[in-house]
Amino acid sequence: MMQTIDRPGMRFVQGGTYQMGSDAFYAEERPRRRVQVDPFWIDAAPVTNGEFARFVAETGHRTYAEIPPNPADYPGMDPALAIPGSLVFVRSAGPVPLDDSSNWWAFVFGADWRHPTGPDSDIAGMDDHPVVHIAYSDATAYADWAGKSLPTEAEWEWAARGGLEDREYAWGDELAPDGAILANYWRGLFPFANQREDGGYRTTPVGSFPPNGYGLSDMIGNVWEWTADWYADAGALTAKRPCCAVSNPRGATLAASLDPAQPGIRIGRRVLKGGSHLCAANYCQRYRPAARHPQMIDSSTSHIGFRCIMR
Repeated sequence: MMQTIDRPGMRFVQGGTYQMGSDAFYAEERPRRRVQVDPFWIDAAPVTNGEFARFVAETGHRTYAEIPPNPADYPGMDPALAIPGSLVFVRSAGPVPLDDSSNWWAFVFGADWRHPTGPDSDIAGMDDHPVVHIAYSDATAYADWAGKSLPTEAEWEWAARGGLEDREYAWGDELAPDGAILANYWRGLFPFANQREDGGYRTTPVGSFPPNGYGLSDMIGNVWEWTADWYADAGALTAKRPCCAVSNPRGATLAASLDPAQPGIRIGRRVLKGGSHLCAANYCQRYRPAARHPQMIDSSTSHIGFRCIMR
């Protein structure tokens, strides 16, 4: 791959070997393990509403959130509730137990990428915000149209680190060095008290915060981003090769990605990376390159987007 090729809106990332994961935060990130990735190009920012709108205009694509669910795919579902929609964050009025996400998530009929908080909302003036309410199939459809791919988890994390070695954050070892806010994450007590200067608590225009060492914006915060990898705990992924650097790892299998806590649901989960505007010091400290989250491929929310790569 030649770095001299011009790919507008993308940045070239040299390949290399690094310590993936973290031993300092959540169990699913452990253990740190040595991996190697080949060079690739990656979008400088998450795909925006404006970019996604062009894709839809050219292809007529309907997102997962815009298509009524088939009750046959969801045993026990009331057919009367087979209405298109998506999950929307709803700020609570005050402190709530943080072990029950239903305290801040609501399935809203009519919520989709054009209507991010429900049918009465729109994205006017938000062309430069990351597109949200994107299911995995929507991200891959866009990538195919653009002649690109979704990154693997290892590629995504390597890019997010921006050339820094052994640092917990994309910019160093402190979340807010000297008080500097370097990403769009929740400031204050989640899910009710946000102290962002503009009074908002959802997405921000891409590039609102400094890029990392590779010139990439919003790798941390703003929206979670889909990767191509099926999810499994890092320990399961490294159990067979604990000592050696793995070249271009490709994650788990579909079967391994199924949620053991919900054995009746046979829907695969892919890895999300980067955290979002809902990550907070008192909840979900996943505004870090090593952080990861499993997401069912049929799910979309008001804080999930994506970016693409070219190998």
